[in-house]
Amino acid sequence: MASLATIAVLLAAQPGIARAADASAAPQAAASAATPAIAPPAGPPQGAAGYDAFVTLFDQFNSWKTPKAVDGIVDYSPATVARRRAELASFQARLPDFAVAKWDRHQQVDYLAVRAQMDLQDFTLNITKPWARDPGMYIDDLQRLAYVDLPLDTTARAPFQARLKSIPAYLAQARINLDSVAADYADLAIHSLSNGDGVGHGMPYRSVEPAGLIGWFADLRARAATQQPDLLPDIDAAQAAIAGFRDWLVTSRPGMTTAAGVGKPAYDWFLHHVRLMPYTSDEIVTLAERELERHWANYATERHRNRNLPELELPKSAEEYEAQLAGTDAKIRKWLKDEEIITIPDYIPASYQEVGFNAPWVVRPNGPMFWEQVQFRDVSPDHLHATFPGHRFDGMTGKRVTHPIRRHINDSGRTEGWGFYLEESAVQLGLFDDRPRTRELIYIFGLFRAARTIGDVKMQRNEMTVGQAMEFWKEWTPYLDDNVARVDAGIYIRRPPGYGMTYTIGSIQLQKMLVDRRRQLGEKFSIKDFHDYLMNTGRLPVSLLHYDLTGNDEEVRRLWTHVPLAKAMQTTGG
Repeated sequence: MASLATIAVLLAAQPGIARAADASAAPQAAASAATPAIAPPAGPPQGAAGYDAFVTLFDQFNSWKTPKAVDGIVDYSPATVARRRAELASFQARLPDFAVAKWDRHQQVDYLAVRAQMDLQDFTLNITKPWARDPGMYIDDLQRLAYVDLPLDTTARAPFQARLKSIPAYLAQARINLDSVAADYADLAIHSLSNGDGVGHGMPYRSVEPAGLIGWFADLRARAATQQPDLLPDIDAAQAAIAGFRDWLVTSRPGMTTAAGVGKPAYDWFLHHVRLMPYTSDEIVTLAERELERHWANYATERHRNRNLPELELPKSAEEYEAQLAGTDAKIRKWLKDEEIITIPDYIPASYQEVGFNAPWVVRPNGPMFWEQVQFRDVSPDHLHATFPGHRFDGMTGKRVTHPIRRHINDSGRTEGWGFYLEESAVQLGLFDDRPRTRELIYIFGLFRAARTIGDVKMQRNEMTVGQAMEFWKEWTPYLDDNVARVDAGIYIRRPPGYGMTYTIGSIQLQKMLVDRRRQLGEKFSIKDFHDYLMNTGRLPVSLLHYDLTGNDEEVRRLWTHVPLAKAMQTTGG
């Protein structure tokens, strides 16, 4: 790890961390390989087209960006991918036509957000290429199909059966498409075909979790046998195709040796052009190393402070857990209102059951997994992050955004950054003054997010494998188990690069944004107004929201420098 002295020098030098009042004196941070430091910052385009025409372009692009499915199946054949690359290039070619230099800062923010969305599509089509590199993409798609409730009525049955019938051809085409499978992707896919992970993202509850995709289709068949037997021939054909796909992967695995990560030059390009981050990947690692040490120090001192208090125990029943959920939800709502932390709109349901919650009560043969070890002891950390006023609350307010562009963009630096920001902010704002042991759980979450940031960057830069990231995370995170570590590593190596680091780094960006707004307004600053702005303005990258709210352009100035992906990869040899 970097020394504290090195970190202090870096933090003092970064424009992304420099105070707003000192922005003019702050030296530029080191640029990534894809955006050379010697290049002068470009400005906004100076075309002739107006903002209304830009909204029309975005509408066309937004309609195009999600490939159309036939019988629920998306075509990823080489011809279709080549056509989509050409169509995207035609959208990108129109970006210089707009008079962005004459627009106000709020409209300029929209332009940068849309350009980043196009760059994301470019990166997916030309770098990550999950249809060619990740067999798990096909597995995820089919496993969700097996979650369907039976029996289906006549209207729902026809499209469902059409999807079942298409599975053998879909997986046959997948074998053709998957011409450059990465080693980690292959291992994750083989595991998920025949093993349950005990985490259950989005899957219905079973007392004994089905063993991966194969187990879930066995579950579907068992239900169909009694509830809708006319589906059995198509389920049987699908099961045979899935088993064949597994056998093909196992047989082909020795030749699947490429790295799963995109590499450092491509990752830094992505941070600048898609994530719109003010940091390079090296700076993100340094920030995360400091956060890892800080959270461990806080955890250690909190444990000492609470040494004479009883440990938090796991609940003994579903009823005990649900009573804890109800009490915590009521406590958080009252705290938000009494302490003037955020507006709770009238359309937000008054009951936690209606809003939902993240971790249902589950009894596992080997005991609770990591998230449940925390959630069952005290639901507060995850309830804040994932429910109220975290993701579910955030999602409900986000649906009320009517802006023609911002309502369609959902950046994880903003959404996951917000969820994580809430956790430690709640400590600082007094929510856990009467729950000292719960503060320890907050720091455990912080430890995992910081460690995950380091692993996320290093997996994408091909400096860690999935297995190495798992071991690193377990070394630093109390309660962390293999299944949660594997699922998280799979999520963050398989999603668009940098998702795993956006918890920690997005939170840091939100904290900086709060600081700059507080210094800008002085005693007129209202934390409630700050949080309400975040809820009501759209889920754009935090650097854009920072400029949108404060007018401070120290980060946005750098974002006008745009190097097309193809040119960047030629320059770096990617």
